Amino acid sequence: MANVVITGGSRGIGAAAVRLFAARGDRVWFLYAGNHAAAETVARETGAVAIQCDVADAAAVQAAFSQIPGVDILICSAGIAHYGLISQITEAEWDRLFAVNVKGIYHCVNAALPFFLRQQRGVILTVSSMWGRVGASCEAAYSATKGAVIALTKALAQELGPSGIRVNCVAPGVIATDMCANLDAETMAQLARDSCVGRNGRPEDVAKAMEYLADAQFVTGHVLNVDGGYIM
Repeated sequence: MANVVITGGSRGIGAAAVRLFAARGDRVWFLYAGNHAAAETVARETGAVAIQCDVADAAAVQAAFSQIPGVDILICSAGIAHYGLISQITEAEWDRLFAVNVKGIYHCVNAALPFFLRQQRGVILTVSSMWGRVGASCEAAYSATKGAVIALTKALAQELGPSGIRVNCVAPGVIATDMCANLDAETMAQLARDSCVGRNGRPEDVAKAMEYLADAQFVTGHVLNVDGGYIM
């Protein structure tokens, strides 16, 4: 039984991860930004503990981790998206994307490190995107943050490996979550046809990949595509 901390746990991929790790008997705490109703539902259904926290706020992250007695697995799933031309995104929007998607990982890793170093073991899982690997038109800022997540994952795997800490990343493709809300049904259907398996992903598909990486003792520094073969 592991102590698992999951960011962005009230919805989408994060909520699927909360459900999976709680169902297998782990003790789960999850952070959420502000959707109290969704967080309460996930907590009630799973028995996990919900803690409101903006991962972009260093003090808030430290306060959240002070309520957690131990960490074996840290899953950094919190993330936001932006769709639009590079000329249209404001500097504030650009900064907020990096604050949540990249700096949020920095804050959470630093909060979890004392637990990991004390026990000389731990698992960190990050969430990038297939667009972090190949880029996407009209998603330049989002792609940039997700590319940074991949580089950060590989660097941390090297830095923390001697302390018994494994660091891996999942790179989801088109997953049926709120992040696809800007896409119409026809576009979603075309994206499904473009994948090798003929469908778009579900949050549970990504959660299962996270479970594999959490348990795979000889895998670190790896980026696992969970995109139905959309990119290769």
